Amino acid sequence: MLDLNDIGLFVQVVRFGSFAEAGRRLGIPANTVSRRIQELEEQLGTRLMQRSTRKLKLTDAGHELYRHSAVAVDGLQQAGEDLIAGARVPRGLIRVAMPADFFDFYRMEWVAEFLASHPLVRVEFVLSDATVDLIEEGIDVAFRGNATRGPNYVVRKIQSRSIGLVASPSYLTARGTPATLQDLTRHDCLFVPQARDYATWRLQGPDGTDEEVTVTGRVMANTAQAIRKAAIAGLGIALTPILGTADFTAGRLVPVLPQYARRNLGMSVVYPNRAHLPLAVSAFIDSVVGRMRAEIVSAQGLQ
Repeated sequence: MLDLNDIGLFVQVVRFGSFAEAGRRLGIPANTVSRRIQELEEQLGTRLMQRSTRKLKLTDAGHELYRHSAVAVDGLQQAGEDLIAGARVPRGLIRVAMPADFFDFYRMEWVAEFLASHPLVRVEFVLSDATVDLIEEGIDVAFRGNATRGPNYVVRKIQSRSIGLVASPSYLTARGTPATLQDLTRHDCLFVPQARDYATWRLQGPDGTDEEVTVTGRVMANTAQAIRKAAIAGLGIALTPILGTADFTAGRLVPVLPQYARRNLGMSVVYPNRAHLPLAVSAFIDSVVGRMRAEIVSAQGLQ
């Protein structure tokens, strides 16, 4: 019969990246950790990880075991912590994956308020526009613009939002304001390149039909944060999420061709499917969702 403690130890080795670090964190000699993982491999009849002097690399079987066991191990640990605490109080570390530009519209002051209300909670933010595997990367919750559904995840759409055209007042003063969508072909546009030096934007027009325009420009970037900053700097016209009011109220950006937009995109909250969501995670989700919904409604009022 498999020793579930060894499976829990395997999960921790994967997260900490080495036998030595797992042993140090758990108070177990590194050679004992290595021996127990080897015994687990022998029981399973397959190698779970490739050892080297630099790092551990999971095999396909190791990835599969980690994917299925990490959530269960976390749930057991959280249940034990709740019982030890003697009360249902949010506690522990939350690892949160967010787009790179998330804090352009989500204020750190709101994070401070959440932490003040939950003094036993710690938060680690993983900021990237890349879609990460939540279970494999040990992420508790992610906020994504495009969330793919799957049996291992719960997806809750926060609210629909629009992507619209924006530019700085200085750029429009220097280059003029486009009157039609096709006028964008004569402007510098800021975009994530789909080919070497151009992008095709599909937007919904005022009559509800989709229109396309192929744009070029002198500045391209692979994150929404960089595109927004380039627009503020007067480097061109950007197609960017209309989420957050600070740039508009401060006059750093203004809408361009506001009758055109890419609508019905949504920011979603995604978390691993588990029987009992940790209290700290559910509290953080409720806090962020409440703030974001209010901010989105405010931003939509400016369009």
